[in-house]
Amino acid sequence: MSLRTVFFVSDQTGVTAETLGHSLLTQFDGQQFRQVTVPFISNLDKAREAVRRINLTAEIEGTRPIVFSTLVQDDIRREVQESVGLFLDFFDAFLAPLERELAVRSSHTTGRAHGMADLKTYTLRMEATNFALANDDGASTRNYDKADVILLGVSRTGKTPTCLYMALQYGIFAANYPLADEEFETGKLPAALEEHRGKLYGLTIAPARLEQIRRERRPDGRYASPQQVGYELRESVKIFQRHAIPYVDTTQFSIEEIASTILDQTGVERRVRP
Repeated sequence: MSLRTVFFVSDQTGVTAETLGHSLLTQFDGQQFRQVTVPFISNLDKAREAVRRINLTAEIEGTRPIVFSTLVQDDIRREVQESVGLFLDFFDAFLAPLERELAVRSSHTTGRAHGMADLKTYTLRMEATNFALANDDGASTRNYDKADVILLGVSRTGKTPTCLYMALQYGIFAANYPLADEEFETGKLPAALEEHRGKLYGLTIAPARLEQIRRERRPDGRYASPQQVGYELRESVKIFQRHAIPYVDTTQFSIEEIASTILDQTGVERRVRP
């Protein structure tokens, strides 16, 4: 199967174009894509350089590239639209209908989606991220009263990346605590967690997947052995069930899906919107 080049072109970071473009590309099973992000196209000279890259790619590969765009300025958008690529502009597709519906012309201001225009929101995200880092892996439990949610699970079930994602995306104050032999032997929650039962949420995963993840990190010893992995997962689920802690199997879920599931099932409110 031939490789198709995809350009994500933006006047800012390109995050929006990447996110929306990736969502569409996942619908084409088996198709291979070479993905190129071209950010900060803020003037016509940069737009012309982007067009040159797109056209050169088409000439070399013999197939026109796909171009996902979130360009706001009309003149810059028109310039990139002149490339030989299949030009798909998200703002152009949705802003015009919204303008008609609202009977108001949009500001066409760059940087609104991913910038520091809202300093309060940006600061909250950073505070939540710092909280997640300071309260990672049970390193500190004295600030659990400030937590919105506390994730539980055995090592390598996705607790840390999920906490960081919720912090950066939603401003959620998320901590995580690793379940270990002491909890498995007694079946009890650590004292530090008892008073925060309403904030607890568990993560589990399929044994084969956890074995794979652990082998990549520490291939020797019993850490990644089938016996140890199976034991830890069985006992962690017993703890979740014994203490009525909601939990999710993360095996087939992305970090984004895990975070959304947690917020949906716990009712924790997003402090900010992406």
